[in-house]
Amino acid sequence: MAADCLFCKIVAGEIPSTKAYEDEHAYGFQDIDPKADTHVLIVPKKHYADLPDLAGAPEAAAGLVAAIGAFARQEGLTDFRTVFNTGAGVGQTVFHVHAHVLAGRPFGWPPG
Repeated sequence: MAADCLFCKIVAGEIPSTKAYEDEHAYGFQDIDPKADTHVLIVPKKHYADLPDLAGAPEAAAGLVAAIGAFARQEGLTDFRTVFNTGAGVGQTVFHVHAHVLAGRPFGWPPG
């Protein structure tokens, strides 16, 4: 756990969240500013700053991908978008890797 990381504090239960999914590898919670009917963030329980950092931990990466799939099955989602932002220049504001899982309406491209 990174002492100053918002998402580490959420995973640890130090900051409240609306839980949407949890397993031994990952925790999923409702986005506080949803962009779709379903907008959940799924994070690994261990701290990785971004997607390249997570790439150095294949077991954790596999656990995160499995959690995304399990969440989709849990919710009956067959069509959904998964977004990873890497770097402040593209919108990453919390530097704990996280997947945005969005569903419930058609999405154009580019996302907006």
